[in-house]
Amino acid sequence: MLKVNGRRQNGYLESDDTIVTWCVGHLVTMSYPEKYDLKYKRWALETLPFLPDRFLYEVIGDVKTQFEVVSGLLNRDDVDTIYICTDSGREGEYIYRLVDQMAGVRGKTRKRVWIDSQTEEEILRGIREAKDWSAYDGLGAAAYLRAQEDYLMGINFSRALTLRYGQTISAFLKQDRTVLSVGRVMTCVLGMVVRREREIRDFVKTPFYRVIGSFSKDGVPFEAEWKAVEGSDLFGSPKLYKENGFKKREDAEALIRALSEIRPAEAKVLKSEKKKEVRNAPLLYNLAEIQNDCSKRFHISPDETLKIIQELYEKKLVTYPRTDARVLSSAVAKEIDRNIGGLMRLAGEGSRPGDGGAENGAENGMTNGAANGAGGLTEVGALAKEVLAGDAWRKIGKSRYTNDSQITDHYAIIPTGQGLGALRSLKGLQQQVYEMICRRFLSIFYPPAVFEKRAVELQLGKEHFFANFRFCVEEGWMKAAGIRPGGKKGAAGGAGETSGLRQEAEGGAESGIGDDPNKTDDASLMALAAGLRKGSTVQADGFSVKEGETSPPKRYTSGSMILAMENAGQLIEDEELRSQIKGSGIGTSATRAEILKKLVNIRYLALNAKTQVITPTLLGEMCYEAVELSMKQLLNPELTASWEKGLTYVSEGTITSDEYMQKLRTFVTRRTDQVKAGGGNYALKEAFERVRGFYREPVPSAGRSRRKRTAGR
Repeated sequence: MLKVNGRRQNGYLESDDTIVTWCVGHLVTMSYPEKYDLKYKRWALETLPFLPDRFLYEVIGDVKTQFEVVSGLLNRDDVDTIYICTDSGREGEYIYRLVDQMAGVRGKTRKRVWIDSQTEEEILRGIREAKDWSAYDGLGAAAYLRAQEDYLMGINFSRALTLRYGQTISAFLKQDRTVLSVGRVMTCVLGMVVRREREIRDFVKTPFYRVIGSFSKDGVPFEAEWKAVEGSDLFGSPKLYKENGFKKREDAEALIRALSEIRPAEAKVLKSEKKKEVRNAPLLYNLAEIQNDCSKRFHISPDETLKIIQELYEKKLVTYPRTDARVLSSAVAKEIDRNIGGLMRLAGEGSRPGDGGAENGAENGMTNGAANGAGGLTEVGALAKEVLAGDAWRKIGKSRYTNDSQITDHYAIIPTGQGLGALRSLKGLQQQVYEMICRRFLSIFYPPAVFEKRAVELQLGKEHFFANFRFCVEEGWMKAAGIRPGGKKGAAGGAGETSGLRQEAEGGAESGIGDDPNKTDDASLMALAAGLRKGSTVQADGFSVKEGETSPPKRYTSGSMILAMENAGQLIEDEELRSQIKGSGIGTSATRAEILKKLVNIRYLALNAKTQVITPTLLGEMCYEAVELSMKQLLNPELTASWEKGLTYVSEGTITSDEYMQKLRTFVTRRTDQVKAGGGNYALKEAFERVRGFYREPVPSAGRSRRKRTAGR
C-alpha cells in the first residue's frame, strides 16, 4: 500500500525514496540501580529511598541488533523526515521516544502517524494527516512518568519490605530467602483478591425454606412462589427468614399442610400486569469486555485473549485491540459501510452497495466454500448483507454507539472488513473470537429486542402466590449476537439476556429455583400467561418446599478481574474521589492482562486453568499482610486510580511533569521511611498463623528466589 518496492535488508526495507524499519516491542529500558552507583547493587535500608535526579536508560540486550539498525537509519544523512508509526497510545509513544532519545536523533522532522487500525485507508490517512510529534508531548511526558513511577515504587517498596520483613517470612516458611515484589497496580490487585477471599471465608451460610405452589389452567402447569404479604397469618412472623422464606423447614411444611386443606383447591387471580421491556444491543467491545467474555465462554486468560486479538489485528481483520472505548468515533461512523460491506464477502458476496465497492485482489476470492470453512462466519456475512439492505447504518453516527467524548486514543474493537484472505490461516479459537467481534459489531445495527413481562398475583385463602412470566416478542439485535430463542447461544454466543419463552419464579439469586422449572412447551405457556386475567381462577395442584441458602461473594475470574480493574472506581466509598477517577480504573487496557499474569508467575495468585478462577496463595497473603502493616494505601484502588488520573492530567496539560514528579518523590520518600522506621514483626507472625490453616499445599518455590529487580506496575 505504501509502494515501497525496494530491497529487503537486515531489519528494514528500502526503496529509492523511502525506508521502513520497526521496533520489536521495547528496545530500551530503564537501568538497574547499580548503574547509577555500585553501592545500590547490595540491598540495604540505608540506601533507601532511591530517588535519582536523572533517570538512566539502556538498550535491551536481546534486541540490541535491531536497535542499532533503527538508530543508524534515524541518523542517516539522507533521511530528513521520520514518520513515527508505533501504536497510537501512551505505550507506543514511550517506545519511540526512548529509541529517539538513545539514538541521539538531531535535526530531523518528526511526524506522528496516529491511526486506529491497519487498514489500507487508515494507514494512508494517518500518513497524510500526520502531525509534528510535538503535538503529543503531553502524552509522551505521561508515558515517561508512568514508567518512572512504577520503577521508583517497585524498587523502593520491594527493597524496603523485603529488608524489613523478608527474614520473618523466610523463618515462618522455613526457607532461605524471600523477596517481596510490590508494584503500584499489582499490589492493589493482590489486595482485591485477598479481601474477596477473606469475605468468602468469613461468610456464614444461612439456610432458608420456601414454599412453591404448583398450579394449572386448562391443563397447562406453572409454578408460583408464596410470600407473606399483609393479610397473611404469617405476615411479620419471627419464623420468616424473609417475606418469602422460613428459617426452619418444619414451619414451611406446616404452611403446606394448612394450604392443602383449603377447599375448593382453586386460587383466584388478584392481579395480572403486563409490561413491555425494550433492550438495546450492548455497546461494542473494548479489550476488558472481550477479555471477560472469552474468560467465561472459552476459559482462557486475558493474556491469551489479547494475544488472539493482536494476531487478528496484525492480519488486518480487526481494529486496534488495546482500547478502553466501547463506541465509534464520528469519523469512523461516516464510513462504517466499508466495514460492513467487507463482511458481506463472508457469505460470498462480491462487493458492497453504494460508492467505493469492495477492494479488489485476493480477498475477493472469498468463496462460499471458504466462508463455510470458517464455521459461523457464513452467517455473519448474511447478517452484514441484511444490515446494508437497511438504513440503520446510515444513522449510527447519531446513536449511543458513536461518541467522540468517550474516546481517548482508540475507538472500540470492530472488524475492519479487510484481510479476509487470512481467515484460512486462523485456528478454531481465533475464528470464534473473530466471530464474536463481528456479531457484537453487527448487533448495533439491529433494532432493540422486545420482551413481554407478566406479573401475576394469586390468592388461596389468606395466602398469596406470585409468578413472573417473560418471553421474547421481537428478537431484534439478539439475532445478530447469536442468541437463540430458548436461551441457547449460537457458535459465537452473545452478550445480554437469553431470548425465548420462559417462566421465572421471583426471588433472585437466592431462590434455589431453576430458570425454567416448567416442562410445558413455549406456545402453551404463552397462551397460559395471556389467559391469567384478574378475577379468573386456576387449579392448585400441590405444594413443595424448596431449600436454599445465602451465597457468599463469588471469587474473581481472570475476566471479571480485568473488568474490576477497569471499573475500580466503583469500589471507592468517597464520592468526590470516585467522581474524579471515573473512567480511569487501575492499570490500562494494554497492561492489565500483563499485571495479572505477573502475579500468577510470581506465585502470589493461583489461576485455575479450567475455570479461570483466581485465588491467593499463602505467599500472596503474607505479602498482603506485610503491605497492610506498613503501607496499606497500596492495597486500595483509591491510590492507584488517582495516580492514573494524574497521568491523564499530565497528558492533557492540566499539570506539569515537574508537579507530578514532586508529588511522586514525596510519596515514595514518606512510605519508604515509614517502612524503615516500622516494626510489627510479632504482629505479622500472628497474622501468618491465622491464614496458614487455609492452605494445604507447600509454599510455592517463587518465595525462594534470589533478590532481583522487582519494579513492577
